[in-house]
Amino acid sequence: MCSHYQAEKRRKQIEKHFGIRLPPSWEPPPGGLHIYPTQLAPFIRRPRERDSGDDAVPAMEIVEGHFGLLPGFAKDVKYGVRTYNARVETVDQLASFKHAWAQARHCIVPCEAIYEPDWRTGTHVPTRFTAANDETLGVAGLWAPWKDPATGKWADSFTMLTINADTHPMFKEMHRPDPARPLHAQDKRMVVILPEAQYEAWLDAPAQRSMDFMNQFPAERLAMVAEALPPAQAKPRPARAAPEPPPQSSLF
Repeated sequence: MCSHYQAEKRRKQIEKHFGIRLPPSWEPPPGGLHIYPTQLAPFIRRPRERDSGDDAVPAMEIVEGHFGLLPGFAKDVKYGVRTYNARVETVDQLASFKHAWAQARHCIVPCEAIYEPDWRTGTHVPTRFTAANDETLGVAGLWAPWKDPATGKWADSFTMLTINADTHPMFKEMHRPDPARPLHAQDKRMVVILPEAQYEAWLDAPAQRSMDFMNQFPAERLAMVAEALPPAQAKPRPARAAPEPPPQSSLF
């Protein structure tokens, strides 16, 4: 599973891999590019106007959405802390995901890096995964529109799809081992990283073919290195009013 990643910030990489011409005003997401559930981040999808016949409509578009899929019944964006990853084994059954899966709302999440905890030493070691050739990692995901019941405004949201990684040379070592499970059946997880050659096919695939893309990304095409996470920024404390001086006594 992946609850923390770095969004792709390199303009040339996005334009190269997705054929998107970014406007001069485009900026990567805030927050030091370290994305956590419910935060806003970019993802790639087919434009809704693509079937209009207008040649000016690009093949792909980059939009911003909340990390954590928000189904129609979600009361607020905090629901996304439970839906930032979708297990392919149950994605077509759970109420949070099944409509996006059935409607083939496929998207690609452009990542510069993915973070997972390495437990080979017996403790949590934050580890950064990148493409071995330093290219963009395109993670397969689902997206959905969501109407905020408090404001009536629409927003987009997305989730990353995950598969079993018990046999993956790298990801099988991530996360704390479950002592109740045998070593060969830990149900370790990894996100579905798409080969670039499959980007177009994934975005166009009907729901009946979605499972064809749920494959492990080759370990030799990945690089991993231990990397300390950025320190959490302390929240500013409210200023306290200075105590009033005690009233001075008078001799008269």
